Amino acid sequence: MPRRNTPSLTPEDARRLHREALVIDTQQPPATTGLLFTEAMRAAVMEHHRKGMSREDAMPLLVDMAAQELVTSSAAREQYLDVWNKAGVTVACGTYSGSHKISDAYDMASKRIAQAHAIVDALDGEMILVRRTADIERARREGKRGLILDFQNTTPYADNLERINHFHNLGVRMVQLTYNLRNLVGDGCTEASQGGLSTFGREVVRRLNETRTLVDVSHCSEQVGWDALKVSAAPIVVSHSASKAVCYHDRGKTDELAKAVADRGGFFGVVVIAGFISESKEPTLDDFCRHVEHLVNVCGIDHVGIGTDKAGPGPGTESLIEYPKDMPKRRAGSFGWDGFRDAEHRITPDYHLNGFEDFRDWPNLTTALARWGFDEEELRKLLGLNFLRVFKDVVG
Repeated sequence: MPRRNTPSLTPEDARRLHREALVIDTQQPPATTGLLFTEAMRAAVMEHHRKGMSREDAMPLLVDMAAQELVTSSAAREQYLDVWNKAGVTVACGTYSGSHKISDAYDMASKRIAQAHAIVDALDGEMILVRRTADIERARREGKRGLILDFQNTTPYADNLERINHFHNLGVRMVQLTYNLRNLVGDGCTEASQGGLSTFGREVVRRLNETRTLVDVSHCSEQVGWDALKVSAAPIVVSHSASKAVCYHDRGKTDELAKAVADRGGFFGVVVIAGFISESKEPTLDDFCRHVEHLVNVCGIDHVGIGTDKAGPGPGTESLIEYPKDMPKRRAGSFGWDGFRDAEHRITPDYHLNGFEDFRDWPNLTTALARWGFDEEELRKLLGLNFLRVFKDVVG
């Protein structure tokens, strides 16, 4: 049930607040190329499908195509910015390394970051690459959009600690220590065993501290989270997750870890992935609000926010690209580097969140939280001020 019987804000008030507030999506993985789907891209999807390609095969080609369209086409840039405008999001954290094959990680991260820089340049001042807190404040003040470059894996570093400085110089400001599976740093949350940080991983955390990069433990094993808290000299974040106490999922976090992150000055962003927040195949935004309320009770109102982890329709982290329903996720016999076991982790197509179809529905989150009983001051913190605070504390 909502925390208050009588909300302090009407839906109209909530929509006004959303337009006026600093809104930060602390994990919007495909924040550049994933928020565009042109007719030319639609035709390319169908051609890839006709050739028998999987989504895994087609996705990098479509990402390249989206990047090229954004750089060369004013119509594509207008379509892209319209998605941002409808979302009413000021700043989003976009992912430039995730669940790629280890051997491809460095090259892929370098390529995707280069594309992001080119897209920001092509948008001619409408988007700001966020390197410091002043860039977020400028985006809010000038009505621009801000992009924070992040990694959801440390595989681009391989065994070379100097690459931490390299990618920091390219603009990366938040780094998740592992994705779902094991890497040289530690174990992910869906790995067969749930170990903590390796000796190498502890040094990675220290180097990230030295470069004033946010340490993120969203997809990490619980023990990696605890180890990161011990090693890190700065607050750490859970940019996008949910509460295991409200609804168990391997991607969630325990109350004990969430509170420890908050007690150290950190931050917890709540996702809107249907199967992560509910066992129901048709959850609603009330299920999302339930996680937010619980985590506010655990962590305090100053340490919770929203990292949707979702751009398009579908059960998981999706872009706006629409694939045919019969297009397979990956080639038969190929290894799933994302580490998800789709049925077990509730990311099959029959899971659907009512109220958030894609990034453009972001204002619905604000109105849902207002209906749940959060007041204006609380909403401003949840929407952006809490993440701004930890970003300023760590990144500067």
